[in-house]
Amino acid sequence: MTNNQANILVVDDTPDNLRLLSAMLTEQGYKVRKALNGQTALNTVQKLPPDLILLDINMPGMNGYQVCSSLKTDQCTQEIPVIFISALDDVLDKIKAFNVGGVDYITKPFQSEEVLARIENQLTICRQKKQLTEQNERLQQEIREREKAEEALRVYLHAVSHDLRNPVIAMSMVLKNLLKKEEQGKISIAASILKRIDSSCDRQLNLIDSLVETQQLDVWGVPLQCQPLELHSLTQQLAQEWEPMLLKNQGTLENRISPDSSKVSADANQLWRVFENLIANALKHNPPGVKLTLNAEMIEVEKQERQGENCRSKIHLGSSDDSLNLKSKVKMVCCTVADNGVGMNAEQSEGLFELYRRGNSARRTTGLGLGLYLCRQIITAHGGEIGAIANPDAGAKFWFTLPIAQ
Repeated sequence: MTNNQANILVVDDTPDNLRLLSAMLTEQGYKVRKALNGQTALNTVQKLPPDLILLDINMPGMNGYQVCSSLKTDQCTQEIPVIFISALDDVLDKIKAFNVGGVDYITKPFQSEEVLARIENQLTICRQKKQLTEQNERLQQEIREREKAEEALRVYLHAVSHDLRNPVIAMSMVLKNLLKKEEQGKISIAASILKRIDSSCDRQLNLIDSLVETQQLDVWGVPLQCQPLELHSLTQQLAQEWEPMLLKNQGTLENRISPDSSKVSADANQLWRVFENLIANALKHNPPGVKLTLNAEMIEVEKQERQGENCRSKIHLGSSDDSLNLKSKVKMVCCTVADNGVGMNAEQSEGLFELYRRGNSARRTTGLGLGLYLCRQIITAHGGEIGAIANPDAGAKFWFTLPIAQ
């Protein structure tokens, strides 16, 4: 701040002293306000905090020490520099002035040059402190942005390893089984099997392209190429590719999604990742022999707006309750992936979709707990929601919603 921008409050119970100091400071370009007592000074400061205060000590009612102490206990005013200006010349008086928060002390009668020099010195210190604070804030912001970018990069790298693991393992099992049977002379490799392997390879390449695109465009977002999509066809192909892994775990997968179900507006590759992660999650967290069931149904997402809050959607599966104060109803498709395994309680289900959250009962896995987090990112990008229903000892059920293709 320059001189003509600095706002100074002069507090003194002697009108002549107020006029003298006010005239001297105004002549130098300062903006000056005056107060004849301590309480008036505090009221003035609360209305418009000054850049600096010249404060007398001996005043009726509230003295200068009390005024300064009050200012320093208030977070809004504690940084305002206070220069005491008093006829008291005892060392103890000066020490007390500094102890209550004063930054300088001028003894009356004063010289105008001394007052101006001490004021400018404190204003310079304030300018430097303000600049340092702003620099620190910028530095902290840069650190936060850097940490965010580093965290995003870690998510990206973990996503690559996590999402490529399942299809690679499945394809490897298919190839090993084929090679073993061919060595035994039991089969010759059929064209249909080669097509399945080729399809799996294509899917891996699409996945790699998708992850690279995510990192390049917006590492915190999910790029989508949404098209009208038949869920039955997608999940049937998924079930075929996961057949070797299901057999290894003695598991079964029942696809109850009807061929006549409504098409959804979705990115096939990203949606494949969601189903795949949920299936892999069920196999990891359950003993062999688990049964998985895929289903989808039309639901109405009820959007309710509350005062002071953003619109939030509330999902009722199979419910027609109109008692809520609704703003709108939107039809969506709700997909479910359910199993008859060990299930989970409410405590276990809390925070399932957070980054690096892993279940305690995961078997034979060194994963980082990234799968469900990625599922939430993908479904949210589609404009849907995802959740889990806790059923201890009665299996787990995950659901997510997708917009209907127009």
